[in-house]
Amino acid sequence: MPEQAAYDVHFYELDLNIDPEAKSIDGNVLIRAAVVHPLTYFVLDLDTLLGIERVEEKIDGQWLERRLSRDEGKVWIDLEHTRQPEEALEMRVHYGGQPRVAPNPPWNGGFTWEQTSSGAHWIATTCQTNGADLWWPCKDHVSDEPDSVAIHIRVPKPLVVATNGRLQSVDEADEHRTYHWLVSTPINIYNVALNIAPYVVIKGEMESSVADAPYPVEFYVLPEDEAKGRELFPEIMEHLDFFERFLGPYPFRADKYGVAQTPHLGMEHQTIIAYGANFSNGSMTGGKDWGFDALHHHELAHEWWGNLVTNFDWRDMWLHEGFGSYMQALYIEELSGMEAYREYMGRARFFRNTLAVAPRASRSAAEIYRAPIYTKGAWILHTLRYVLGDEAFFQALRRMAYPDPALEKITDGSQTRFAATEDFLSICESVSGRELDWFFDLYLRQPALPVLHSRIEGNEWQLSWETPDGLPFSMPIEIKMDGKTVKKDIPAEGLTLKIKKGDQPEVDPDGWILMEVK
Repeated sequence: MPEQAAYDVHFYELDLNIDPEAKSIDGNVLIRAAVVHPLTYFVLDLDTLLGIERVEEKIDGQWLERRLSRDEGKVWIDLEHTRQPEEALEMRVHYGGQPRVAPNPPWNGGFTWEQTSSGAHWIATTCQTNGADLWWPCKDHVSDEPDSVAIHIRVPKPLVVATNGRLQSVDEADEHRTYHWLVSTPINIYNVALNIAPYVVIKGEMESSVADAPYPVEFYVLPEDEAKGRELFPEIMEHLDFFERFLGPYPFRADKYGVAQTPHLGMEHQTIIAYGANFSNGSMTGGKDWGFDALHHHELAHEWWGNLVTNFDWRDMWLHEGFGSYMQALYIEELSGMEAYREYMGRARFFRNTLAVAPRASRSAAEIYRAPIYTKGAWILHTLRYVLGDEAFFQALRRMAYPDPALEKITDGSQTRFAATEDFLSICESVSGRELDWFFDLYLRQPALPVLHSRIEGNEWQLSWETPDGLPFSMPIEIKMDGKTVKKDIPAEGLTLKIKKGDQPEVDPDGWILMEVK
């Protein structure tokens, strides 16, 4: 909305008390923002279940109370006079209450108030599709990342707070602890997450093969699962090494790489991945064990696809989910070879082609998640790999993560960026030297698949493409005839080939192309 587009948030500071018995929160959030367009109202988002005690603005070193009104999930704060571009604003919202309980975390989010097997409190937040305003006042839009976030959380002993960034200090008073964390780089605010339990912390350092210096790795596990956590820890390091070799250095090594055991399945919370796979390799693969913890691997993928590279509009969410899903296929290929890779991709071929993966029109988070952005997104990358060849394809992946190799050495936050599908198109065309609008328009901008018509009459084999709305489609196709595989282009008028009597020719024998065959 215009009133929110008129300012750019640079910094949030969350200062909250968590009461597990009452299932309530209270405290304040400080917001520093820059005006980019004249505005008279400062508009924030906050769930209607939470009450606001007062709102203040800092003027000349003093906090002055401001009038506010609430319209459903919007908080309208009267600034009393028009603020001009380049002016700075510093606001503080005092609020609290019982936040929304997550009905189905992480897909339908809020607070999760659970107990461990030993009866201890186990608390987590999730809010990707619903928004960070489920539990704190903010400008809830994916296009506005703060440069940094300070997080101060007070909990009763012996609870431990695991959250984003790097731990600065812990204060103890009476029967409570206050954990002080700082996120030093830009962050999608749906990634700000609380994980609270009597955690044991397994610590190590990643000796990176591509980064200049080692960085901390921390795994927050329940005491009863410490042995399982220590067993998984080396695999976490192996996953990090895989991603760094393919995509470049872990982006947030200035803070840490963290994993927290959670009472829900998982989420890509920056520097504190939510891990709820219960140490089962098949928790997100329908129970099939591919030889690695697929849940951790997928959520780690989002540190590049989602947190380093972020869609500025939800319509391009496939850049997070499709890319993240395809990385598991590549890891299976590395562990078990091409045959296992093809089996994995074959099992992923179960989506419905009813909605475009990356439509041109703007979408909300809820809308885009109804499209097959995970598995079809991965299949689009699989087919693109066939079109480009491995050398150009893997170069394009790395340049999508880090467009300039110099960015791979930066840790101050300027390595992060917003991106759109058009950026990936441009990178693919640049590294391959090929025009690829036909590929992106057909596979991403509309839902229907191309149809390959195949017909044998006597000793003639007729092949032709049918595309939705007659879209151009320059897909070369592998053909297996008489025991040999060759690649052919099918012109608009179709292709006729002579075959030997009794021969059973095949199209796309290795299953690279996303299509229907009739």
